[in-house]
Amino acid sequence: MSTETLKEAASQAHAGATLDLKLEVVVIPVADVDRAKRFYTGLGWREDADFASGDWRLVQLTPPGSPCSVMFGKGFTSAVPGSVQGTFLVVDDVAAARTQLTERGVEVSEVFHFDGNRLVVGTNGRLPGRDPNGGSYFSFASFSDPDGNSWLLQEVTTRFPGRGFGSDAATLTELLKETEEHHGAYERTAPKHHWSAWYGPYLAAREHGKSPEDAVKEATRAVEGAVK
Repeated sequence: MSTETLKEAASQAHAGATLDLKLEVVVIPVADVDRAKRFYTGLGWREDADFASGDWRLVQLTPPGSPCSVMFGKGFTSAVPGSVQGTFLVVDDVAAARTQLTERGVEVSEVFHFDGNRLVVGTNGRLPGRDPNGGSYFSFASFSDPDGNSWLLQEVTTRFPGRGFGSDAATLTELLKETEEHHGAYERTAPKHHWSAWYGPYLAAREHGKSPEDAVKEATRAVEGAVK
C-alpha cells in the first residue's frame, strides 16, 4: 500500500471517528468569591484550587461523587452573578439529599415534580410531592446559592439506556439483556466470533449515548473487521 493510500485511509478513519467531549467544569457567576466559597464548601464540596493574582481569582470545587466541577471567581467571566439557573445535581434519593442539605443550613424546597414532566424555569409548573408514577428522573427539589444561582436536585434511580451505566445492578442488567437480544439477531448470520468481541463495542456505544441501531453497526464493524 502506498504512502498516499495510507494517509487517505487514516484521514477517512479520523473523519468518521467521534471524539469524546467531556463536560468537566461549569462556571458559576458570583459577586462575592469568599461568600460563595463558604457556601459551597459548607455543602461538602471538595476544594480543588484557589488561585489569585491581583484583581483576578479562580476557585474550583467539586460536588461529592461528581466528575464535573464548578468554577467561580473574579476576572474571567462576564456573566451576571446569579444568572445560572436550574443546573442539575443528580442524586439517588432526593428526600435524603434534601434532608442532608437542610441539616447543613441550606434552604431547600419541598420535593416536587413537574406538570406533565415539562421542565420549566422558576416555580411555574411545579406540583407538590414526588412523581406520582415513581419514575426515575422525575422527582426534584431545588435550592439557590447566596447570589441566586439555582440548582435542581434530580432523583435518578435507574438510567435510561445509553445514558451511562449508573451504579445500580438493575440498569446494567437491562442493558445486558438488550445487548444479548441484538447479538442474538446478529449471530444467526455472523462470522464465527466470541460473543465478547460484539458485546464490548455495543456496550461502549450505548454508554456514549448512541442508539441501539448505531451500536449494532459499531459492534458489527468491530467483529467483521477483526475476522477479515
